[in-house]
Amino acid sequence: MNRIELSKEQKKMAIDEIRIYFEKEREDQIGELAGELILDFIIEKVGPYIYNQAIMDVQKYMNEKTEDLYAFMI
Repeated sequence: MNRIELSKEQKKMAIDEIRIYFEKEREDQIGELAGELILDFIIEKVGPYIYNQAIMDVQKYMNEKTEDLYAFMI
């Protein structure tokens, strides 16, 4: 699997969300660099699981829709 790539805007938004999470949930302020390092870790270590689950969900959905189409043919 290729590495998950985010656009510059997506990466900034994700980093902002991580920083907001730390401030609200942990009452801790982290900098831009720390937020970016956490995001990179999540993408590298957790991203493949999320990606694979999304692929399985799409396959299931497409299989169901294909079965629906076959029902019209009979």
